[in-house]
Amino acid sequence: MNVGFVGLGTMGARMAKRLVEAGFDVRVHNRTRSREEPLTALGAVAAASPAEAAAGADVVVVMVSDTPDVEHVLFGPDGVARGAAAGTVVIDMSTVSPEATQGFAARLGEAGVRFVDAPVSGGSEGAEHGTLTIMAGGSAEDVEAVRPVLEAMGSKTTHVGPVGAGQAAKAVNQVVVGGFYLAVAEGMALGQAAGLDMDRVLDAIGAGACRSWVLEHRAGNMLRGEYPLGFRLALHRKDAGIALESARRAGVSLPLAELVAALEDRLIAAGFGDEDVSAVARGVGLGHDRND
Repeated sequence: MNVGFVGLGTMGARMAKRLVEAGFDVRVHNRTRSREEPLTALGAVAAASPAEAAAGADVVVVMVSDTPDVEHVLFGPDGVARGAAAGTVVIDMSTVSPEATQGFAARLGEAGVRFVDAPVSGGSEGAEHGTLTIMAGGSAEDVEAVRPVLEAMGSKTTHVGPVGAGQAAKAVNQVVVGGFYLAVAEGMALGQAAGLDMDRVLDAIGAGACRSWVLEHRAGNMLRGEYPLGFRLALHRKDAGIALESARRAGVSLPLAELVAALEDRLIAAGFGDEDVSAVARGVGLGHDRND
């Protein structure tokens, strides 16, 4: 299976590497061309444009930052739509607007190009180890056609509904994850202020009802005031905006998501947007001066 891959950022480069290592014939493109070099050293082929990455491909994977970026990669002057043949399946694994996603699929469909939206959860660690959780939207036929590609990058792929459903499911994921991060940060701040041995506290509560990935993998970092990058806070804020807009359209109130978004806005304004999303702990006084 020939795979074009466009977007080699923190997540995309690791995901493309998994495909190369799985034995797919991979053609890669990134706006900053130097990011292609580690992959071509492993056997991938560099493409001069998204159109060239899509030419002759059975599947084209797109992994970029935001809705306008996806639109440009797909429909720009040298976009995927100019290179993809009828029958090609485009998989957008970015996190973008569900409504825009449906429009992208319709536009590509006019040329016979198929579309699956398959955003991911699991951060850079999941991308590195091939353990991403993938939420796929599209026809059952299209999702099954690209399942081998998805399974090379993730440990669990779930078909959640028609085109756009993957992005809607990712919005749900980001609302819940944002709440986890803030709840863990607040708990760590309370325990630290009470003078508790937090290693013992984490050992105790990690076996109970509040056990979670965030508690297990990020609480210690919060207590140390260290935020090695797994998923950028600014990107989570972008995702939260997508979720809040979807909620507005649906007439649903998301007070916790709004609180997390407001806290992230403050941290981004203070210069912390490129840190890991666990840096929300800064907003409750962990790991920095409370007056920051």
